[in-house]
Amino acid sequence: MRHSLKIALALASISILPVSLSAQGSTGAIDLSARITPTGARPEPVRQFQFYVLTKSYADIVKEIDGQDILPTRDQFIDGLKCSPELKTWLKAHDIVDLTAPDTDKLLTTDDIMNVPEFFAAYQRANAGGVTKGLPTPKYRASDKDANPDKYQKQKEEFLTSTRKFIETHPSTVQGIELELTGVNPKPAWDTLHIEHRRKVGQIAPETAQLKYLAGKAETDLDGRALITGLRPGNYWVSTLGMDAASGDRRLIWDVPVTVRVGPATHLDLSNINATDTRRSTTP
Repeated sequence: MRHSLKIALALASISILPVSLSAQGSTGAIDLSARITPTGARPEPVRQFQFYVLTKSYADIVKEIDGQDILPTRDQFIDGLKCSPELKTWLKAHDIVDLTAPDTDKLLTTDDIMNVPEFFAAYQRANAGGVTKGLPTPKYRASDKDANPDKYQKQKEEFLTSTRKFIETHPSTVQGIELELTGVNPKPAWDTLHIEHRRKVGQIAPETAQLKYLAGKAETDLDGRALITGLRPGNYWVSTLGMDAASGDRRLIWDVPVTVRVGPATHLDLSNINATDTRRSTTP
């Protein structure tokens, strides 16, 4: 009986062994080498840097997250501003959000200044304090608005009419009006909205990449090399998840496609050629 048991165990071990070898032989690997070449210098190994193997391009993962945190359109943003309806209409018509940009004054017509409260107030501030000679001054008083409305309205209309004529005959008084629009400029809020959006995407995208699309990872050695094993045959992307590797004047990130096959490791050279330099890239 003991002899029969030994035979059974031997047969079992023989039947298990091919399956184990078959499983090991059904995977592939990536042998990567990462180097950065600073301007006017020799290539430097990217040492002790983590690389990730993903089943989806990191750029597409960023787009996926970006689409989940939808920013308002320019018009929607303008609709939410705390300003006059006239200014909102002007901003939409001119496709602009930075009222303090140089040459904003050249975009303003007399009608714009007279009809948009924020522009009219800025014009008054820019030319007040005796800076501009002959500038019309209002004679109507707030106390007359209820006590003597006809007088109030007449004097107000006279003031607005004379101011319009003054602007038309002295167009140079509009110059520099953008310096007085800082308090109502929507650009800082617009920038903050986009900065916060990028910060949020930049935080969530690496987490999503590692939770949903990670196939393997490895840290480079002192020669800038790393071996990622146990990968099933298929298409992958070797990525730094938006983190840059630095050398000299270069700050590089990688998101490089690679095909893994069963057998010998696929060699992948990471360099300036297939990287993006974050110092030179631009954000829309």
